[in-house]
Amino acid sequence: MAKITRTFDVLTNAEENFNKEIALSVKRNGKWENFSTSEYRKNVDAFSLGLLAMGFNKGDKIATITNNRPEWNFIDFGMSQIGCVHVGIYPTISDKEYLHILSHSDSRILIVSSEELYNKLLPIFKKTLNLEEIYTIDEVAGAHNWREITDLGISKDEELRKTLISRRDDVKPDDLLTLLYTSGTTGLSKGVMLSHNNVVSNFMLAHQFVTYLKAGDRALSFLPLSHVLERVGNYLWQSLGLTLYYAESIETIGDNMREIKVNVFITVPRVFEKVYDKIINKGRELSSIKKALFFWAVRVGDSYDPNPVNRSAIYNAKLAIANKLIFSKWREALGGELKGVISGGAALQARLARIFWAAQIIVQEGYGLTETSPLISANNSSFPGVKFGSVGVVPKELDVMIAEDGEILEKGPNLMIGYYKDPEKTKEVIDKDGWFHTGDIGTLDEDRMLTITDRKKEIFKLSGGKYVAPQPVENQFKESQFIEQIIVVGENEKFAAAIIVPDFEFLHKWCSIHKVTFRDNDDLIIKQKLIDRYQVEVDKYNKELDHVAKIKVFRLVADQWTPDNGLLSPTQKLKRKVVIKKYSNLIGEIYKKG
Repeated sequence: MAKITRTFDVLTNAEENFNKEIALSVKRNGKWENFSTSEYRKNVDAFSLGLLAMGFNKGDKIATITNNRPEWNFIDFGMSQIGCVHVGIYPTISDKEYLHILSHSDSRILIVSSEELYNKLLPIFKKTLNLEEIYTIDEVAGAHNWREITDLGISKDEELRKTLISRRDDVKPDDLLTLLYTSGTTGLSKGVMLSHNNVVSNFMLAHQFVTYLKAGDRALSFLPLSHVLERVGNYLWQSLGLTLYYAESIETIGDNMREIKVNVFITVPRVFEKVYDKIINKGRELSSIKKALFFWAVRVGDSYDPNPVNRSAIYNAKLAIANKLIFSKWREALGGELKGVISGGAALQARLARIFWAAQIIVQEGYGLTETSPLISANNSSFPGVKFGSVGVVPKELDVMIAEDGEILEKGPNLMIGYYKDPEKTKEVIDKDGWFHTGDIGTLDEDRMLTITDRKKEIFKLSGGKYVAPQPVENQFKESQFIEQIIVVGENEKFAAAIIVPDFEFLHKWCSIHKVTFRDNDDLIIKQKLIDRYQVEVDKYNKELDHVAKIKVFRLVADQWTPDNGLLSPTQKLKRKVVIKKYSNLIGEIYKKG
């Protein structure tokens, strides 16, 4: 393997070891469009040469807002190999955030993928004095296109090739690679400065967790590449010689998985939950005998233990039958050749990991933050390196300790340089001894297995003085087919309560079976028969909780919580303060205020 010390060395490594006809592929307009390793190199170098011709210097910032596509790779390596800094921005944030990030980052140019994003960002571009130009990747009438940069580069190849080589040599592992603005659940985002070494050290240590993959395997990419986990995963897959396929859209993920016979992908629990719910809903539609068999297999899967010693011969026989008759169809629905799934960004229900492992699909929950490039720990692909409900093993290359108040602290080569232009905020999270304070509460056992119990800032105190950790309670309740989203509230109140968004797809089928008629979802959630059924569900999950965390009162709402309406972050995390503010009247009614 070529020595990889900077992200773009991944491409040099691919040229030497994995030179292939399909390095990158994307589905556009119903057809897969392929790029070979040599085409990849040509596009990267042409973009670099174009930037050099335009007078870009080491340390200059370039912002991108784009969907997942091969052009992202060309632009990313094209800028980084001449020392420019990639400012990756989510396509689903507010105008206020766009204006903040584009000006705060000192970006010189902005590249967007589509006409829709161009029209959205043009007024913001005009307000941002440091931006010199806005380019599009798709052809957009009246807009500058990114190909103008590569065409300029091609025309200046002979003149600037030596400069390109010298600039590439001048990029050092500790140089700034990227600014990633943390999506944050409160306030304006902070610019996390990550070096080449931060990111490279992290994906190279991740090799130990994915030993089941081999060169030539196929990865599907659909999480935004502005998400640190997807981006670093992108480098990881390339460093292993995998072919990267970009999904056509979030709606076509299932079809795309089957078309390419996917071997691995990265996801957040929200997507996983939807895949599982879809499978279970199909099971409910089966005829009585097939339905009974389906849910028998689910019960077998729910009892799966990753430690082979704990699985009896009788259980293994049942599992073999469940795999042959039922779980084999689950695997087929996901392409038939899926080896593993990486889950991050939020807590995954232990039950989901358990049942997919039973179905011979390795689900590896990991943990980390943008500030840690991101991996701090991950579940391995075999026992003893796996424990459902934990976020896995801390690799020996990183240091983790638990502070007196239970907070997880981390130190290692993956730790960010700091927050851009904000030394005070940097000092708040990195102490004088170099420990990064994650803001998460957890435990670390003697096998270096890490378990998260909650977010430090999210724990609240009831008026009686007892503390409630809302996240584990919410995760427990989200195991219910009836519940799409939930927030647990009750700070300074006598008891914990919840606002619940039903899973309306499931609920409409339930209403059809139980002959509940309704005009719309707003009408449905006030039906007494439905409220009574939700009470049964709440009582069921309350039994598993400590007295202090039990949900005493709940209210159903018909809204969707999404990044688009600002109730979730771009990484699908609940924006608690925003959600609580939205439902302040409802919460007031629960606690009989006003």
